[in-house]
Amino acid sequence: MHNAAFTALGLNWVYLAFRVRAGELRGALHGLAALDLAGVNVTIPHKEAVLPLLDEVDPPAARIGAVNTVRIADGRLRGSNTDASGLVDALVRDGGAHLAGSRCLVLGAGGGGRAAAFALAEAGAAKVVILNRAPDRARTLAQGVSPAARACDVGSGPLDPVTVGREAEDADVIVQATSATMSQAAGGSGGRDPWLAALRGSLRGGMTVLDMVYTPRWTDLLGAAREAGATVVSGLSMLVYQGAGAFELWTGRRAPVEVMKRAVDAAIPDRG
Repeated sequence: MHNAAFTALGLNWVYLAFRVRAGELRGALHGLAALDLAGVNVTIPHKEAVLPLLDEVDPPAARIGAVNTVRIADGRLRGSNTDASGLVDALVRDGGAHLAGSRCLVLGAGGGGRAAAFALAEAGAAKVVILNRAPDRARTLAQGVSPAARACDVGSGPLDPVTVGREAEDADVIVQATSATMSQAAGGSGGRDPWLAALRGSLRGGMTVLDMVYTPRWTDLLGAAREAGATVVSGLSMLVYQGAGAFELWTGRRAPVEVMKRAVDAAIPDRG
């Protein structure tokens, strides 16, 4: 999608993927600056580990505690998080969600879950509940989000069937930010986690459900949400909007979002 956007704007740029092992992250970052690259995206598992290795981290990314975009200028590396804004854009622009005053449920407290919790609270949600397999991690995240949005009631709990079912019934917006809904071929559990069954049983019309997973594009969770009458948003929407944010940080140009969407649609067909 980035290469399609560069071409559309006549920029002589190219976007490439590099696999970086955890122990080589520091060296890779120094190499990027030495090669005078404009910037990079940072993906799992480096989104949190990269923070202390950067020269600057902008305030939103520092609050979230995760960086997915690095801009390089004059040899200095500045970290940002466009996952948060990408999530809000996906929910509002593609899902028609009204976040101000909404009750939100975030499933997972990793990098994506962290971005979601902060983004929803700062977008004016009245309530954000974070559930995670390790409840202590969800609790720590909730404690970090609360000072950033004092008007929002931020809670946490375990990712178990009883808690998920109870909290989902009260939610207007649900963000699934774990790998649980990935296909087995992609290394996930294929959606067999017990809490997912409880979640599917609590879906209803009037809510908006976003699954950050985008392989497959339409997960079983989104299929169940659609059948229940909910508005569904594919993780590909968030992928495009966070990419647009990164594009604008690197280039200083307005991202051609529709071009990026078409490129993603061509690469990952809609299989219904």
